[in-house]
Amino acid sequence: FMNENVGRAEEAIYFYNKVFKNSEPGDKFYYPEGLEPNKTSQLAHARFKIENQWFTCMDSAYDYGYQFNEGISLMVTLEDQGEIDDYWEKLSTVPEAEQCGWLKDPFGVSWQIVPEHLDEMMAHDSPEQLKRVTEAFLKMKKFDIATLEKAYHGE
Repeated sequence: FMNENVGRAEEAIYFYNKVFKNSEPGDKFYYPEGLEPNKTSQLAHARFKIENQWFTCMDSAYDYGYQFNEGISLMVTLEDQGEIDDYWEKLSTVPEAEQCGWLKDPFGVSWQIVPEHLDEMMAHDSPEQLKRVTEAFLKMKKFDIATLEKAYHGE
């Protein structure tokens, strides 16, 4: 976490642990004195778990010339519309970044909130089905499973 987000890594861990049901914080190590421009209140290294997957993060007060962007995103695949709606409501804070199941959270991290069976719709059937599903989701911000299924079945 750097630039405008420096000092927010610990806040992000708590946020993600609230958003995701199967999550937990891990080890946290703060910068010692003498490593300016970093502060002793900032995380030098931390781990947290979401759905049995460990993630690491850190704060850095150095200017690296970039910020979080869409070059990296985290994908969450979900079974039903209720789950999609729930995660979308909890994570999305940048409406202009919402497109085709993508959103940005309060820290600028990009996420893809995707129906579990979208891959099946995209991979296993006719070119016409693929075209209809693709055309349907390109118009969406948050995925709507019922609309995708109608497109898949040609309804």
